[in-house]
Amino acid sequence: MYARDHALIATPIGAIRVEGDDVALTGIRIGGEGARSSGGSMAVREAAKQLEQWFARERESFDLPLTPAGTPRGDVLRAGLIAVGYGATLSYGALARALGSSPRAIGQLCARNPFPIVVPCHRVLGSGGALGAYSASDGPKTKSWLLEHERRHPEGTLL
Repeated sequence: MYARDHALIATPIGAIRVEGDDVALTGIRIGGEGARSSGGSMAVREAAKQLEQWFARERESFDLPLTPAGTPRGDVLRAGLIAVGYGATLSYGALARALGSSPRAIGQLCARNPFPIVVPCHRVLGSGGALGAYSASDGPKTKSWLLEHERRHPEGTLL
């Protein structure tokens, strides 16, 4: 067993808890309570820093060590989700076709995503651009905020 660490950061969508150790992140949760904490391990501190930069519009993508998805196919699907660029959106169906998967599998990938924002499941929409569900914090309200945050500052226009 390894020692887990965490950071708790304040953001415009509420507190975000980052969990992990010196090697990799094990999870990110939107929502939570407690005193602000920067964490002690390398991966957790770096994730907290990069998330704060993203909210400050100083970063569009993340370079963080994530625990593996559990299966090689899961890693491929996660990589495909990460490849959906800042400010862009895709439907579940379009992403499924691009990854040789099914819309249902993409929905499950998003619903079980342990790394919201870093693995940008908020960029996946229902057919016809419907917002759809979001498994973190205030659900669709949070998803809408994240999408609007990126739309206000499309790729290449960082402050």
